[in-house]
Amino acid sequence: MNEERKQLWGEVSPDSLMEFTRNIAREVRSSGSPEELRAFQYAKEKLEEFGFSPELHFSDAYISLPVSAAMTIDGISYSCITHAMGVSTGDAGISGELLYVGKGTPDDFRAQDVSGKIVLLDGIATGPSVDRAQAAGALAAIFINGAYTNEMIVSSVWGSPTTETIERLPKLTVVSCNYKDGEQIKHLMARNSDPVRAWIRAEVDTGWRKIPVLTGELKGTVEPDKFVLFSGHIDSWHYGAMDNGTANATMLEVARLMSKRKSQLKRTLRIAFWSGHSHGRYAGSAWYCDQNWEDLHDNGVLHINIDSVGAIGSDILTENNCMAETKDLAGVSIRDIAGQVFEGSRFSRAGDQSFWGTGIPSLLMGLSEQPPSDAPEAQAFAQLFGGGKTGGYGWWWHTTEDTIDKIDPANLARDCRIYADIVYQACTAAVVPINQIEAVKEIRHALEAYQQKAGGALPLALSVNRARELQERLVELYELVSSASLPDEAAVIVNSGIMRLSRILVPLNYLSGDCFHHDPPIKPVCIPLLEKINQLAKAEPGSDLSYMLITELTRNTNKVNYALREAEKEAASTLAQLKQQING
Repeated sequence: MNEERKQLWGEVSPDSLMEFTRNIAREVRSSGSPEELRAFQYAKEKLEEFGFSPELHFSDAYISLPVSAAMTIDGISYSCITHAMGVSTGDAGISGELLYVGKGTPDDFRAQDVSGKIVLLDGIATGPSVDRAQAAGALAAIFINGAYTNEMIVSSVWGSPTTETIERLPKLTVVSCNYKDGEQIKHLMARNSDPVRAWIRAEVDTGWRKIPVLTGELKGTVEPDKFVLFSGHIDSWHYGAMDNGTANATMLEVARLMSKRKSQLKRTLRIAFWSGHSHGRYAGSAWYCDQNWEDLHDNGVLHINIDSVGAIGSDILTENNCMAETKDLAGVSIRDIAGQVFEGSRFSRAGDQSFWGTGIPSLLMGLSEQPPSDAPEAQAFAQLFGGGKTGGYGWWWHTTEDTIDKIDPANLARDCRIYADIVYQACTAAVVPINQIEAVKEIRHALEAYQQKAGGALPLALSVNRARELQERLVELYELVSSASLPDEAAVIVNSGIMRLSRILVPLNYLSGDCFHHDPPIKPVCIPLLEKINQLAKAEPGSDLSYMLITELTRNTNKVNYALREAEKEAASTLAQLKQQING
């Protein structure tokens, strides 16, 4: 642990963090609103003050703002909210028989006929749950949240829709009620022998709006074209002091600290503030990726994301998202600053992770989380955050209660130290701290599991062997890197090789579609191209389905084999160039 890092931690200012948070979270920041723009302008002024070169961009984005909702069950009124991208009903509303379907799993919907009925579900309104209800023919959906209703967006389209994705937007009216009312409704249904009827009215304001995106740079000295992207959204549900005021404050504090260390930065720090996160399914970051795809692909080293940090009671720092190749970087900072062992969880498709197609490795969405709890909201959050092992970001997340009193200045300073340390190491390390050995290990283990599941129906021996050979080559490369003190010229060779490998391995490990479009917000399995092996394992041998799956999976296996072959070439080339540089 070097003294520069310790000095950095000591310079984090809790007072500055709280001041930044209060200024960002003083207004409700709906995407595309004047209030949100004022928060963007405040961040821009601060970046200018800290010596960055900020640029405020505006994009056209498809934004959805919930307006109002009402609900009666057998004539009894209950409070409720509606959701972004849900369907408005008009003043007359819609009515129908109410049917309880548990958590709305595929099995829950297969167990009973919900066609033409309003379904009642436990949990938070999500895109996949709404998609299942819609596919089953439901008329509308009512979700039972925790003590407070949680604002959500229910679209499974990433960013603004296209002619190819517009049909995937919800066609269902969706509302949520709180846990107490939900239990009363379930009791009413249980004791009533006749069908219970529900009436729902919802208004959602959905359409194209101009939204801002703010970026700013602090140039590096050795590889100034290469950059670390540090990003978070500014738009909010209600006042959003934690989500995402504290994250924005941390970004500004990190900017202040890095500006004092500009001469130490080997590569550029690019900070980006997004709109359209909450009300456009990551429309701002998706637009930025679309507009800057080649720059991101050619020059992006690492994407560090931040969301919802510094809350009271947020004592768990071990479970947040990472890629296998970025886990070590977070682990060092969390261990040294908080004394916890970072386990990490595989990324879900959420949280402005719009850059996988460009091949940029990612690290974190949030950081600190609540302990697990039996409270209904904590049980629901456990499925969204921390790999199911935490209580999420707090019971106030996405509610009217996300206010400044939910922030613990000490926890916020701790989280800021960790983010500052991660950013500092990513920008100043001679060799970028991305461990491609771990990325290939994850891919190899996935291939071995697929091979076993496929049996003899699909040959994967070549894929597994190539992954093993690539891993061996990378072990040799990283051992050589660690055995010598590399001059800048040699480090640049290694860094270029690591980046080229990321351009192959990240899409291979995370994408189901092509690298120029955006997959839907569904948690990806390892190597999504081979996911249908799970279907093949269940298909009757010799059936039409099995033959079609084998044909499709054979083509996808060719893609996997080609990617692994190209990755091995890159690793071999980098190793050869490094040896030549070292040996003169």
